[in-house]
Amino acid sequence: MKVYDKANELAKDLTECNEYLTYKKIKEEVYANPDLKDKIKEFDKIRYDTQVIAIQGEKQDENKIKKLQELYEILLKEPKVKEYFDAEVRFNVLLADVNKIIGEAVKDVLK
Repeated sequence: MKVYDKANELAKDLTECNEYLTYKKIKEEVYANPDLKDKIKEFDKIRYDTQVIAIQGEKQDENKIKKLQELYEILLKEPKVKEYFDAEVRFNVLLADVNKIIGEAVKDVLK
């Protein structure tokens, strides 16, 4: 089916684009340091938890928010981690844009 062919072509294009390649390279470099990897994973888990709570409309745990801010400040002291976060944002924006384009194309049936 043509749609699947296009989806596979898009997947291939995504893995060859600058945003993906840059993010992948920097992630590998940062994750090569076990301490940084652990801190980033902890940061990501707390960030995810706080986002879920926000979406559910529940009250945020102030200790988690404080821990998130502290981890972020610690991580940003490493120049490579800042590059990693910047690359992550650029790649996520690309994915969001692609999803928006697809969503717009079929929005009439998603109402």
